[in-house]
Amino acid sequence: MPRTTNEPVPAPKRMANYRQRMRAAGLRPVQIWVPDTRSPDFAEICRRQARAVAASDPAGDDVMRFIEDVYEWPET
Repeated sequence: MPRTTNEPVPAPKRMANYRQRMRAAGLRPVQIWVPDTRSPDFAEICRRQARAVAASDPAGDDVMRFIEDVYEWPET
């Protein structure tokens, strides 16, 4: 039934409509959790993990080389 008023559509209804359209387009929702780079502890955690990798067996050298290679993403 089409809307006949100028009342805003409630957020849950808008989201349900959006999800329905996305599913109809053959998509499905995926939720991922990533580190919070805004956290005050983020930089120290990164340093600690990098030191642990650097101090590990020679396999850690491959990891550190990879990190150095991708640290500066090339412009395309």
